[in-house]
Amino acid sequence: MPPLPTAFLRPLAHEVGFSLVGFARAEPIPPRFFLEWLEAGCSADMDWLGSRAAERLDVSLLLPGARTVIAFATNYYRDAPEAADSPIARYARGRDYHSTLRDSLKAFRKRLKQAYPEVRDYGGVDSGPLMEKVWAARAGLGYVGKNGCFITEPFGSWVMLAALILDTEVDAYADGPATDRCGSCRKCLMSCPTGALLGEGRVDARACLSYQTVENRDLQVPESFRMEMDNLVFGCDICQDVCPLNRRPVPTPNERFVPRAVAQLGVVELAALSQEDYDRLVPGTALARAKYDGLRRNAVYALGAAKQHASRALLERLREDPSEQVRQAALWALLHLDA
Repeated sequence: MPPLPTAFLRPLAHEVGFSLVGFARAEPIPPRFFLEWLEAGCSADMDWLGSRAAERLDVSLLLPGARTVIAFATNYYRDAPEAADSPIARYARGRDYHSTLRDSLKAFRKRLKQAYPEVRDYGGVDSGPLMEKVWAARAGLGYVGKNGCFITEPFGSWVMLAALILDTEVDAYADGPATDRCGSCRKCLMSCPTGALLGEGRVDARACLSYQTVENRDLQVPESFRMEMDNLVFGCDICQDVCPLNRRPVPTPNERFVPRAVAQLGVVELAALSQEDYDRLVPGTALARAKYDGLRRNAVYALGAAKQHASRALLERLREDPSEQVRQAALWALLHLDA
């Protein structure tokens, strides 16, 4: 069949809620960078990143006959004073971004199928074996910055990504990544409190506070990182907050990114969260990834890191909590209140 017209696909992407869209040829990804990162142990215990490495590097294994990868970016920045000091990373303050982007992707695929029923596709939103940042760069939406975040010209790094593989060509492709605007700036590298940013877009997940507060299922966060968790309970925006390219953020009109009530809670309130309040406030948000005990464990570490003496009575109570995760965190926090 003839190539699909990008003049049809671009406005369709915007109509369904995506902020940016681009097109890349479905050519294999050189393996060296990714495999060296895995071999260095930088993926921590996220074994799923390596288990389907071949499919990540060659999308024709996901969709035989792949010809095109459409990359999408969605701006998620909200200027919300009520959550300005939230200990929750910006991306997780509203509805779970997976659901939001999947809804947009589902609507795009439905409209595409109606217009071109013979086209086969395979899509993903940050949970399957698609390397969204690579495809977004190849599609010309931006580039991967020194901090490993994907940086766009209109929205900085306040974007979430999705991708769709097609077994059909389109009539125009991007020439490659946008110009790297990081230059000699090292603010993100110097500001990371745990030294997780290795430069050249590489992040050592083992030292990253986003990994430690979201993905780490161990009883404890390594002790060397706990004192850096002051007002960090879920995710970390430090490297984005200091980035000069994020100096003029563009607020998204997408209401799904409006901070929910849980994002208006402080560290003390999150540490004291009851199971009932968790069940009421957290489902439907990305915070569910940390689970009830993990979220409270992180908040307790944050209390200790901030030396919040007014939280002593709460920490004394949590020292007897049914969760060993929370008990051990409370013992550590109490030791550090007066340290």
